[in-house]
Amino acid sequence: MTAWNPSKGERVSENAQTVVRTELITPEPSEALANLLGTDIPTDELPALWHWIHLLERRPHADLGPDGHPTSGIPAPPGPGRKRMFAGGRVSTHAPLVFGRPATRTTWVAGKREKQGSTGPLTFVTVRNEYAQDGQVLIVDENDIVYRTAGSSLAMQAGTLQDEPEQAPREPALTLTADEALLFRFSALTYNAHRIHYDHNWVRKEGYGDLVVHGPLQALMMGELIRRSGDGLVGRQFAYRLVSPMIGPQTFTVFAGADGVNAGVEVQDVNGTVTAVSTVAPIAPDQVRRSQP
Repeated sequence: MTAWNPSKGERVSENAQTVVRTELITPEPSEALANLLGTDIPTDELPALWHWIHLLERRPHADLGPDGHPTSGIPAPPGPGRKRMFAGGRVSTHAPLVFGRPATRTTWVAGKREKQGSTGPLTFVTVRNEYAQDGQVLIVDENDIVYRTAGSSLAMQAGTLQDEPEQAPREPALTLTADEALLFRFSALTYNAHRIHYDHNWVRKEGYGDLVVHGPLQALMMGELIRRSGDGLVGRQFAYRLVSPMIGPQTFTVFAGADGVNAGVEVQDVNGTVTAVSTVAPIAPDQVRRSQP
């Protein structure tokens, strides 16, 4: 792995395979996210999945490549010019993080595999994050990231803010209008500089017709539907996949899966195309904390 300069506040193992960051869990980021989503501001603890706006990697700007992603670190791009996409993940929430106390995130690469896709060779990397507070691992979060080859493109129909969203196939459901300002603010909240979310000129270099709606935003909204209309995600594993890019600022819809909101949730874009799916299940014994590399 190429050496890199860690963010201030992070510790990197001698073999550069593990990164540890500790910081105080403060309420201000949650206030910002609640106002972004139009929901109540939490006062005591983080709602499920809201740990995504805490303990963020804050790399020096000089470390970023042309696309806005770091050119080294965890994960390291498998080669120059490879296009990064967020493919999905699994989050096991044993208990929520609470405000006013420090927490620690430990990160390492848990797996890597090569695959041939319709756009060419693909590299899948699984990054594991463990979030601990008061000496206990409370959240285990695995992110699946895929790298496409340079020159590949994804021809998808783009939505617009003028389009009326298709009716939700099932209830309960909720909608979110992801205009340019919301996409920019979500990028800022998650410290995500990937230019496909805010740069109209750059998106065409990565093969898209318009701005791309964040995969984590769609996953977060699936979790929100379960939190607001179901039994929540504490004590459960939330597994999700991004099955199709959501292209263009638009109003998208989150709705219960075929077996009900407590079993899974789906997302469809303004044109009715399903872009993300999820399942919810009890945390199995083999999903507890594993040894680090």
